[in-house]
Amino acid sequence: MPFRNRAAYAFLAPYLLVFAAFWIWPIINSFLISFQNTRINPWRYSLNANWGRLFSDPAFYNALYNTMIILVIQVPVMIALATVMAVLLNSPLLKARGIFRFAFFAPVVVGEAAYAAVFKLMFNADMGIINKIIGGAGLTPVEWFSDPHAAMALIIIAITWRWAGYNAIIILAGLQSIPDDVYEAATLERVSQRQQFFHITLPLLKPIILFCIILSIIGTMQLFTEPFLITNRGGPGGATETLGIFLYRQGFTALNFGYASSIAYTIAAIAIVLSLFNLWFGREKA
Repeated sequence: MPFRNRAAYAFLAPYLLVFAAFWIWPIINSFLISFQNTRINPWRYSLNANWGRLFSDPAFYNALYNTMIILVIQVPVMIALATVMAVLLNSPLLKARGIFRFAFFAPVVVGEAAYAAVFKLMFNADMGIINKIIGGAGLTPVEWFSDPHAAMALIIIAITWRWAGYNAIIILAGLQSIPDDVYEAATLERVSQRQQFFHITLPLLKPIILFCIILSIIGTMQLFTEPFLITNRGGPGGATETLGIFLYRQGFTALNFGYASSIAYTIAAIAIVLSLFNLWFGREKA
């Protein structure tokens, strides 16, 4: 190995050692733990203790179902909303664009505990502003924290509020990379604004939107904060318990680390499969 390469690896060695110790080894070790029965002492390898239980556990399927419901409903709604927001932010008619961009991006930098507390107050059944507005409109106030469907809707609203602006900024960057010449040529050809959006803007934004979808899928599969803080650890009665909360409950409440490891690898596998499917579905057709 040339001296120059040895010197480069010598400078990289501290980072590589830390990366191996705190990333590579925990990943490998947790995979090995997923095949061990950690409810006995000493731990012993047992395939059925974790993986066999996983695929016959109603609690796992409940958490998987809740996660998929959020994924199927929230991600398309959020990406569509983010696209509309990005188009509006990119409009030359919009004044003070910097202020609006900051306002849309601000929810991401708000502390998770703080924004969860605000949502719990806003959606409080008795004194929350949302129910006061609903009651003022002559409708029946919603029991956001005791009704399973309402609690799920609340989680979807909270996630959308937090991440729609983040995705809008990413899509906005993609919008600004589209050459103006394309739109000028379309305008000369008397192509309407609506046609330009569906036949020029969206096709050229497809890689950016696909990137946002994959990020959102990975984030949803790991969803933990909102159902843990807003609906009190996935309540009511497990109606909003996600795979992330189920993993936490098994690992840090029941201290069943082997089962928690198998759940973690299942989450990762599902996220990878869904991401690859989206990449395949969104590939450029020959």
